[in-house]
Amino acid sequence: MNFLQFFIWGSWLITIGGYWFQTKQWSGTEFGAIFSTMGIASLFMPALAGVIADRWVNAEKLLGIFHLLGAVCLALAPQMQTPSSMFALMLVNMMFYMPTISLSITVSYSAMNKAKMDVVRDYPPIRVWGTVGFIVAMWTVSLLKIETSALQFYVAAIASVVLGIYSFTLPTCDVSPQVEKKTLVDTLGLRAFTLFKQPKMALFFIFSMLLGAALQLTNAYGDTFLHDFAKIDAYKDLVAIKYPAIIMSISQMSETLFILTIPFFLRRFGIKNVMLFSMIAWVLRFALFGLGNPADGLWMIILSCIVYGMAFDFFNISGSLYIETQTDHSIRASAQGVFMMMTNGFGAIFGSWTSGLIIDHFFKAENGDFQWQGIWFTFAAYSLVVAIAFAVFFKHKHDPKSLESFSH
Repeated sequence: MNFLQFFIWGSWLITIGGYWFQTKQWSGTEFGAIFSTMGIASLFMPALAGVIADRWVNAEKLLGIFHLLGAVCLALAPQMQTPSSMFALMLVNMMFYMPTISLSITVSYSAMNKAKMDVVRDYPPIRVWGTVGFIVAMWTVSLLKIETSALQFYVAAIASVVLGIYSFTLPTCDVSPQVEKKTLVDTLGLRAFTLFKQPKMALFFIFSMLLGAALQLTNAYGDTFLHDFAKIDAYKDLVAIKYPAIIMSISQMSETLFILTIPFFLRRFGIKNVMLFSMIAWVLRFALFGLGNPADGLWMIILSCIVYGMAFDFFNISGSLYIETQTDHSIRASAQGVFMMMTNGFGAIFGSWTSGLIIDHFFKAENGDFQWQGIWFTFAAYSLVVAIAFAVFFKHKHDPKSLESFSH
């Protein structure tokens, strides 16, 4: 289930830029709008799906229904002939897909609890297959040489159909139609927004949004960046240009390794410093892209992909742990939801829209070519400003005892 869950996403998320710019030749502003669809969907669909799964429809069945509906959307994507129609379709697709991330976690926990498994010990080795699925999808699309083709959506649609059908065979997740009555505010987790009254938590959520924006920049433009080197005769026959998604998949491979180092870094340096390391890693991620090329500078592109593991994992996992240790038990789940909303919701929208506008206005030549070095250095400067602001304004005293259970 985890393998297919992220195989679907990996089939198009990193390579849609190649299709958008190389095949359709649509603008960067409109492309930014496409990437904002996952942010818009994340603002409300996961919470709504959670209520439905708790009260009326078994989570595994809802997971299957959403994936089958998503498959229809993905199969229709190649038929879209305008950016606006593609935006509308991908928004609907994301409304079906984004809730399945949390639903798959619910299904996993439910099945493991019924089997009397140790969730803390046994879930991570299962979840890592999601990252493996994402990597395999990228390799599949790259080796089939369909990174700039509409066929990538059909690969994703087929995987979505397979998972949709398979979901109906998964262990049953019980519903609770007589669940304790709560107000709408409680049901949607809105009470966690009172955390914004605390200056430290408000700052943390703001920085979560700013870092969420950085993630969208690398997802949206990394593959397109490598594809563009094909226009230069000296680079067009190099392996990195023929199979750019394979090069980009090093980022996900790095991610699986850096997860294992987090307990050591947290014990040694504390949550604030680990999150700061993440922000510095984003600076290196973008700067190395700006300096690299597929020939003698390939090592810098590969190093950028390796650094991505630290940039992504150190903030997302440490940030989640910060929420766990700093909020009241009664609203921790809702607070995690706010954290995801700020990163995958508002952060995704902010990063997608603003990057598209900035690139179109400042980093596009008259012939339509991207000025990649300027783009990546601008993103690096943005990340550096965020890192400095975080170091100065975010105050947190390291308490090793609060991390003891996590470290074990």
